[in-house]
Amino acid sequence: MTASPPRLPDALAALRDQLATTPLGLATPGRDGAARAARAVRDQVDDYLLPRLGDLDAPLLTVVGGSTGAGKSTLVNSLVGSPVSTAGVLRPTTRAPVLVCSRADVAAFAGDRVLPGLARVTGGDGGPGTVALVARDDVPPGLALLDAPDVDSVVESNRELAGQLLAAADLWVFVTTAARYADAVPWDLLRTAQERGTALAVVLDRVPPEAAGEVAADLHGMLQRAGLSSARLFVVEERPLVEGALPEDQVAPIRTWLHDLAADQEARAAVVRQTLTGALDSLEQRVGGIAAAVDEQAVAGNALRAAAAAAYTAAYDGIEQGVRSGTLLRGEVLARWQEFVGTAEWMRALQNQVGRWRDRLVSAVTGRPTPAEDLQGALESSVEHLLRAEADRAAERTVTTWRSLAGGAQLLAGAERELEQVSADFPEAAAAQVRDWQGAVLDLVREQGAEKRSTARILSWGINGAGAVVMVAVFASTGGLTGGEVAVAGGTTAVGQRVLEAVFGDSAVRAMADRAREDLQRRADALLRYEQTRFDDRVDDAAPAPSAADALRRAVRDLAAARRSA
Repeated sequence: MTASPPRLPDALAALRDQLATTPLGLATPGRDGAARAARAVRDQVDDYLLPRLGDLDAPLLTVVGGSTGAGKSTLVNSLVGSPVSTAGVLRPTTRAPVLVCSRADVAAFAGDRVLPGLARVTGGDGGPGTVALVARDDVPPGLALLDAPDVDSVVESNRELAGQLLAAADLWVFVTTAARYADAVPWDLLRTAQERGTALAVVLDRVPPEAAGEVAADLHGMLQRAGLSSARLFVVEERPLVEGALPEDQVAPIRTWLHDLAADQEARAAVVRQTLTGALDSLEQRVGGIAAAVDEQAVAGNALRAAAAAAYTAAYDGIEQGVRSGTLLRGEVLARWQEFVGTAEWMRALQNQVGRWRDRLVSAVTGRPTPAEDLQGALESSVEHLLRAEADRAAERTVTTWRSLAGGAQLLAGAERELEQVSADFPEAAAAQVRDWQGAVLDLVREQGAEKRSTARILSWGINGAGAVVMVAVFASTGGLTGGEVAVAGGTTAVGQRVLEAVFGDSAVRAMADRAREDLQRRADALLRYEQTRFDDRVDDAAPAPSAADALRRAVRDLAAARRSA
């Protein structure tokens, strides 16, 4: 059975929650705009859409907004007939917006139904994060006026609050002046109002009487070209204030229009319906833009992960090459090997005397085990150095690449020096893995020896020595231990091979070396992948999940279905 569409309020709440849980943590080109858009949608859902859907007959919230110094507070005071909002002197200090309503409508605005994130205060300015609620007998029921901060305030929090309040309005009364009506910032907001279908009136203030017709016609043309021809336009001529208020003949048309809306339930409902429908209609495009930015975040996150994976895969290949190439059998390892088996001349003399060599090996590892242990120690140090060098190279390569990728520099900020080298616990972890690997090689020798009774006694005497030679063979062969060995240090590897072949047999030697090499590579891979998680975790903490954008689009589709069924 097909599930029924969600209720419209439930679908809106689900969309809001999805936006709230969608991370935009990577510094991609569209991130900041998308974050602002997501916050604006969430605010409008909470501040306007859900409250209005819950009470379609609630008083008309008229937000008076506009540019700095346009005269918003003076207009509100003049409409009410009393100084309810402080004008001018506090600009641009952050202060509480003032909401004026009829005493009969106080209950509609005293709680958190509208603008739930702003606490209500009465009897004065409550400061940031509050709304000053003023109840008046001379404001008609059904109408509320809210004096908002400047939309172009130099204080960012004021600008953000102004945008939030405008998105919560049933009706937006935009106030501008004859000198500033063409400014860019106000028109950005006017276009936003047009895109969201917000009911709009424009008050053109401080117009020289002799230029009133010309300026009004110019502004009217601009509104038409912007798709705002339905906006009501009022012109207030520049005249001296009367006890701090606009001349009555200038403010009366605006007051009459608002009072008529308050008195006419059908007209008021039409304004509410226009703004509510426009806001709902705008969500698909607005959320679609956010989803596109989330896609951009996902692409950036994948690129960052891929860069780290490529660097550490290259390190893995570098370790494999270092193991197979014989380059580890130099310096200290070579010296310890020569101590272990004797001089090169003596070894060459023993090339065809495997029996005597086997006796030499046994005596070396039974009577005085130190040379074998020294050889293993030198190998341990050499392998650790290889692991660290490749891990350091991978970290540095990842940091370098990330600096050039979207979001990478931000994730590195403050941690470049830490991240461009191995983690603090890597040396200890690498040493432990190499020691464990050497122990596994000795166990492998024991395992192979236990399968051959004829050599069990020799193995019981020479596990460390035989294991050391297996380890050397691991680092010396590129094509197997027969026919393709790489002679290292004057034939020492070939000698080791022939000794082990005599003890274990050709196929067993090849199998032991292959297994030991594969085990070492597995351990190296585990170390490198652990190191890579330092970078992957940073991406995972900032980037959205692969399904995040689809979840947003699905929430929009659910909203559309809910609207159709409402």
